[in-house]
Amino acid sequence: MTNILIRKLIKNHENTGNSRVRENYGKLASIMGIGSNMLLFVIKITVGLLFNSISITADAVNNLSDSGSSLVTLLGFKLSGKPADADHPFGHQRMEYISGLVVSFIILFLGLQLIQSSFEKILHPELPQFSVISVVVLIVAILIKLWQCLFYRKIGKTINSLTLLATAIDSRNDIMATSAVLVATIITYLTGFDLDGYMGVVVALFIIFSGINLVRETISPLLGTAPSNELVDQIYKKILSYEHIIGLHDLMIHNYGESKIYASVHCEVPAELDVLISHSVIDKIERDFMKEMDIHLIIHLDPVVTNDEKTNDLKGQVEQSIATISSDIHIHDFRVVWGYNHSNLIFDVVVPFDVEWSDEELNIMIANEIYKINSAYHAVITFDYNHYVPKDLRRNKIA
Repeated sequence: MTNILIRKLIKNHENTGNSRVRENYGKLASIMGIGSNMLLFVIKITVGLLFNSISITADAVNNLSDSGSSLVTLLGFKLSGKPADADHPFGHQRMEYISGLVVSFIILFLGLQLIQSSFEKILHPELPQFSVISVVVLIVAILIKLWQCLFYRKIGKTINSLTLLATAIDSRNDIMATSAVLVATIITYLTGFDLDGYMGVVVALFIIFSGINLVRETISPLLGTAPSNELVDQIYKKILSYEHIIGLHDLMIHNYGESKIYASVHCEVPAELDVLISHSVIDKIERDFMKEMDIHLIIHLDPVVTNDEKTNDLKGQVEQSIATISSDIHIHDFRVVWGYNHSNLIFDVVVPFDVEWSDEELNIMIANEIYKINSAYHAVITFDYNHYVPKDLRRNKIA
C-alpha cells in the first residue's frame, strides 16, 4: 500500500535527492499521520467515555498528541523546502532537523506524563467496565499503529529523514502502550486485579528511554556530523579520475540538510603544468560535481614538484617510517628546505580522531623516526585531523 501511495501521489518519486520531492514525501507522511491519528482519537475517546476506561481515554489523548506531532512534521518539511534568501543563503533544510527534535521532546514529555498517570492508577485503582467493543477497538488501533510504524520507517529510510524515523519509533511506542492497555484490560477482567498502572509504568520507562535516544540522534545533525565513508570514497575516486590530478587532501564536507551539501578540498597537480590548464581542470571538476552529484565543491590548487627525485625519494622514506608508528597516519604537502648543516622537512600529518597519542607525543615519535633516516633532518609538522580517509587512495599517483 505504501508503494502505491508513493507512486500515485509523489511526482518523480525516485529522485529523492531533489528537495521538492523530499518535501512531498514529508507532506504525504504527515497528512496520513494526521488523518489516521485523528480517526483513532475519535474512536478511542468515544469508547473510553462510554465504558469508563481511563486507560483508553488516556490512549486517545496520546493519539491526539500524535496528530500534533504530525502537524509539526508537516510544518518542518514545508519550511525546509523554502528556497535560500538573503538571511539564509544556504537554505532552510535544517528546519527538518528542528522538527525532528520537537517530535523527540514530545515523545519524552508523553513518557513522563504516562509514568505520572500510571503511578496515580496504582495508588488509586479503578476497575473499568469490560466490553468486547473496547477490546476490538484496541486491536484495530494496534494494527493501524503497526501500519503507521512501517509507513513512516519506509519513507524515512527512502529520503533519509531522521524526523520520520523518529515518528516511526513514536508509533512503535504507541503499539507498546496500546498493547499494555489491552493486556491489562483482559487480565483485569479475568482476575479482578487492576494491572493497568503497573503495565503503564513499564511502557512509560521504555518510551522515556526511546525519547532520550531520539533527542541525542536529532541533535547530532544540528551540531554537525561526519560524512559517510561511502560519500568520502565516492568523492576521492571521482576527483582522482581526472587528468592531471595526482592527489588530494584536506577534504571537508558539511551539509545544510540531506540534499544541500558543500565540500572543499585541496587537489594536487604537477607544479610544472601550465597554471591555465590546471585551473581549467579544477573548474571542470567543480562543475561536474554540481551537475552530477549536486555538491557545491570548492577546490584549492596545490602545485606539487614531481620531477625532483631526491625530494620524492625522501618523502617515500618518511612515509615508510611513519607507517611503522601507525598505518592510519599519513602525510601531505611535503617539501624540503635544504641547508648546509641541517635540512627542514616540512609536511602535514593527518591523524584519526581516535588516535591514542597527543600531538606532542606524535611529534616526538615522528621526529625520532626521521632522525634515524638522517640526523641532519629536522621535522616541521602541522597536524590535521580527519575521521576517515580511504586507505587505498591516500598515496598520490607519483608516490
